Amino acid sequence: MAEYPLLPDRHPQGDFFVCDILDAAPKGDIGSMEHPIFSLSTKPDTRPRVYEHNGIKVEVKPSVDGLATVHDRDVLIFCISQIIRGMNEGREPQQIVKFQASDLLRATNRMISGRGYDLLKAAMERLAGTRISTNIATGGEEVFETFGLIERARIVRETREGRMQEVEIKLSDWVFNAIKAQEVLTLSRDYFRLRKPLERRIYELARKHCGRQREWRISLETLQKKCGSGSSQREFRRLVSAIAEEDVKHSHMPDYEIRFDTETDILQVRSRGTIAPETIDVAAAIPTLDPEVYDMAREAAPGWDVRYIESEWRAWATETPRNPEMAFLGFCRKWFEKRGRP
Repeated sequence: MAEYPLLPDRHPQGDFFVCDILDAAPKGDIGSMEHPIFSLSTKPDTRPRVYEHNGIKVEVKPSVDGLATVHDRDVLIFCISQIIRGMNEGREPQQIVKFQASDLLRATNRMISGRGYDLLKAAMERLAGTRISTNIATGGEEVFETFGLIERARIVRETREGRMQEVEIKLSDWVFNAIKAQEVLTLSRDYFRLRKPLERRIYELARKHCGRQREWRISLETLQKKCGSGSSQREFRRLVSAIAEEDVKHSHMPDYEIRFDTETDILQVRSRGTIAPETIDVAAAIPTLDPEVYDMAREAAPGWDVRYIESEWRAWATETPRNPEMAFLGFCRKWFEKRGRP
């Protein structure tokens, strides 16, 4: 019998909300949701990577422990969530986050066991060791220096058995700038139940690019680039197809339906209508375009699917344009100038 795609809920709601700190909604920073910062590998990934897309360049260099992984990202999500919750309650954001290790393990659906604590330690080491150079703007600032995702991590107290109790993490300036500017998006709690790193990465991209839109589409080639996958295109296609097939059977992907068209190599993401409004979700904030603009868009980018170009434009936009129709047409012209006919 095939394994159910989602991990079991290890800490059901009755237990989950015993501690108020766990009530914070999971939050992810937009910069690392948009770009392939984290490794999809479950084994040490010591492969440096360079990613360039739409004027953004990201260089990610691993430590001897390997790149920070998609699952290591849970630590950042937990820290960001706690800070945002404090800001929402009127508290000044602090770059140093203190918490009980067991709270993080519960909130991210991890095992509260010796192995769970060991994995958490290893995650903090990789997060501190992975170095990034980029021109991604966070909080209105462009950072060109090399930095880690966290500046340092310290275990304040351990039990006699060697298990962490109190943990202190200092976030990097880059991550902290994003938090202060509230450049974050709310994630489904079921994100932590997704078994496969690629499932988590696809969800992050869907959350960033589709948002509350009805649908978003992306080519397999661009998806692989945004995922930072080192697989062959054939193997990557197989992995994506398998996730889409499981979602058809189980509807297990949070917030979005995932479908893959093998003939066109296009991943289709459709909203399940479960995303609440979020003021920083730029893609969703851009209003519906005047229907007449699509005929003009077809003239600006002949031969292209203008609805696909629209989804790419909405994902690319960093603020709501004053005149969405003119901004979209300008994007179509530049799209055609760079790529010509498909």
